[in-house]
Amino acid sequence: MAEDKKNKKKTTKAPGKAKKYAENSSIDQEGSQSGFSIEKIFLRDASVEVPTAPDIFTLNDAPQIEIELNNTARSVSEGYFMVSLGVTVTAKHNEKTAFLVEVSQSGVFLVKNIPDESIEMLLATTCPNILFPYAREAISDLIVKAGFSSVLLNPINFEALYMQKKEEEAAKKAGNAN
Repeated sequence: MAEDKKNKKKTTKAPGKAKKYAENSSIDQEGSQSGFSIEKIFLRDASVEVPTAPDIFTLNDAPQIEIELNNTARSVSEGYFMVSLGVTVTAKHNEKTAFLVEVSQSGVFLVKNIPDESIEMLLATTCPNILFPYAREAISDLIVKAGFSSVLLNPINFEALYMQKKEEEAAKKAGNAN
């Protein structure tokens, strides 16, 4: 009988309301909610090439590292955007390529009631800032799995890159107008 009392637990559920969460949300004058949220982050593509293996592993000096970035964004449906951050890391010993690692880290983001003039900057700066740590981790892991010492990419200021791109576009427009 004592055993029955132990097995019969009284459970009560306190009444409560589920809280709805929206990142960076605000309510505009018309009462509609604006916001930005991460819907999904995923590794879209990855590749590793070690074209001069195994000879490259006999060299002791540090390779020259080159990094290329590419950021693209496209609308996938009403309010949803896919942003892809492409990172290519190439290591060379003199003229020989030690390794080439390419990663395309992507995410689907929900953008609601944000002015059109702000969406471009959001997709070119905020989204890559969110994706970059995932891409950096994938790059580092792939390089180690390829048999090399880890390469940890330094943080990137996507805001500065965006502003530089806008200045270059403005300079081209001014040059074409003359």
